[in-house]
Amino acid sequence: MHHTAVIAEDEPILRAQLKAKLARLWPDLQIVADVGDGEAALEAIDQHRPDLAFLDIQMPEMTGVEVARSLASNPQLKCHVVFVTAFDQYAVQAFETDAVDYVLKPYTDERLQAAVGRLQSRLGQIPAAPPQDLEALLARLSTKLAPQAEQLKWIKASVGQNLRLIAIDDVLFFQSDEKYTLVATAEMDALIRTPIKEILEGVDSAKFWQIHRSTIVNASAIETVSRDFRGQASVKVKGRKENLAVSRPFSHLFKQM
Repeated sequence: MHHTAVIAEDEPILRAQLKAKLARLWPDLQIVADVGDGEAALEAIDQHRPDLAFLDIQMPEMTGVEVARSLASNPQLKCHVVFVTAFDQYAVQAFETDAVDYVLKPYTDERLQAAVGRLQSRLGQIPAAPPQDLEALLARLSTKLAPQAEQLKWIKASVGQNLRLIAIDDVLFFQSDEKYTLVATAEMDALIRTPIKEILEGVDSAKFWQIHRSTIVNASAIETVSRDFRGQASVKVKGRKENLAVSRPFSHLFKQM
């Protein structure tokens, strides 16, 4: 039986190398997409529904961990995940279990062959083994790779010439551009220099949903979700006129709406 895989690696030479090694070690594996960033990886997984995903951890747009987190939240996209990482042995011990594999860069053919063998064994079981529990994996991984970010309670932001303290529950959405992040409430707009990725680490993901690589919305503030003729979803929040675009990797949040 032919199996399919997506490769996500931001270094073109390493991506080509992994693709070539897999072609040699696992000739029956079909690489349906090889991409250079996390958002493209999610889009490719959504499009192709592969059996496997080889994810670099450190990638632009979204990290491999963020991609895996999105996969964990969407049952339709679940697949076996292999992390390809430059993190040291100590860090990856957090998820060294029979339920997941990782390949440390730089890796040998023997190490990749071991990963291939493990995956082939899992995929060849009758019935086929389900994808690993990504949520449990990510919980272990996050505690090992970085200290837990302190939960945000207040946002210090510039409003004109003044500094304001904004309660996190009053924020309707965050939206970033190259330099600043807009903090939108029902009463005002404020600007901060904190990037979206840092904000994500400090907010409760059950209350604040990422709907685009540059947008986080307060779920309780969502008034309507609409779709255009192409199926592109957008969100309107209470007390605001903006329509906030939902990018494809996050559209599963509104599948039932």
